[in-house]
Amino acid sequence: MAKHVAVLMGGWASEREVSLASGKGCADALRRAGYQVTTIDVGRDLAERLKAVKPDVVFNALHGRFGEDGTVQGVLEVMGIPYTHSGVLASALAMDKHQSKVMFKAAGIPVTDHTIAHREDIAARHIMPPPYVVKPVADGSSVGVFIVQAGQDHPPQEILRSDWQGADEMMVERFIPGRELTCAVMGDVALGVTEIVTDLHFYNYEAKYADGGSTHILPAQVSSKIYQNAQKLALLAHKTLGCRGVTRTDFRLMNTADGGELICLETNTQPGMTPTSLVPELAVHAGHSYEELVSWMVEDASCNR
Repeated sequence: MAKHVAVLMGGWASEREVSLASGKGCADALRRAGYQVTTIDVGRDLAERLKAVKPDVVFNALHGRFGEDGTVQGVLEVMGIPYTHSGVLASALAMDKHQSKVMFKAAGIPVTDHTIAHREDIAARHIMPPPYVVKPVADGSSVGVFIVQAGQDHPPQEILRSDWQGADEMMVERFIPGRELTCAVMGDVALGVTEIVTDLHFYNYEAKYADGGSTHILPAQVSSKIYQNAQKLALLAHKTLGCRGVTRTDFRLMNTADGGELICLETNTQPGMTPTSLVPELAVHAGHSYEELVSWMVEDASCNR
């Protein structure tokens, strides 16, 4: 009998719409691969829904808070249901950009300088000399990210809006000029390296998800040294945080006299999984169809991750 897979999607985080698209793509591919699939638009009643559905495996296609920060992983551990992607601790560490950067730095992974401050303090004065980036400590898809350009008179005032839904504590980090590279890890193997090119201000939410928002160049047109170093660092980041399953690590490539320096931005434990997302593209480049990728993730699922 085919395994019964419950695909978790949607939720209530800022990345709900992206998660619904990821979940639909994965569910459709799993059905084509022969699995019995039930989709669950996740709410606060998730445990009750799972008890009623009784899946063999959970495919976690949630993005953002609750789905990506170790919370839902804890629910699944308590219920004893095998699930995809990383476990409780690795998910929480990767979602917290400050803690993950502390661990990356200790492991010898190059990161940029940063500090944590309250959004009122950030809006009141330049926490560091521009250019710099202001971003939530724990969110994804470039939600709530602002670039303060060199010569800009004041920090972003949007973070003081009465309808602000982000956290009060935010990260301020030195802006790294250069090219955007990303590398996925599947199990203990680093896949290819993609360069992301956009005409927009930076690789923001619109660039990630709007039609024509960005172009993916795979394989990235960089030196073999840079390409291999991106693969090495992506795998090291994956292992440093204790990740499992599939992750994607993002880099900036700074232009230097010796050909470029990679700076690690973050590791995504729940990367986008629509058929045209970066990770499925990288898997296809490595010889794994979309159906094979999601099937591998289901077969890799477990508790105690």
